[in-house]
Amino acid sequence: MIVRWEAKIGEKVNAWGIKRMRTKWGSCTPRARRIWLTLELAKKKTVLIEYVLVHEMTHFLEPSHNEHFKSLMDKFLPKWRSYTEELNSSPLTMWQ
Repeated sequence: MIVRWEAKIGEKVNAWGIKRMRTKWGSCTPRARRIWLTLELAKKKTVLIEYVLVHEMTHFLEPSHNEHFKSLMDKFLPKWRSYTEELNSSPLTMWQ
């Protein structure tokens, strides 16, 4: 999935990983080109995992959630708003 989106977005992911996160579906470090996804995504549909990955990769091009970011997301993944709603309707499990 990463390789396919690297070609579409035009940005390379240098490193990625999975970890337990209490409040986020994913995070990234744009300068290092590193992405983290929460383990909770393993319970979700593939399209939602893909959405989080594309969201984080888009931060390589635009670090904030401003209009430029939204227009890039519209270009890369036109249904991204519905994916956001779906994820937000099922909160992350709180790890003990």
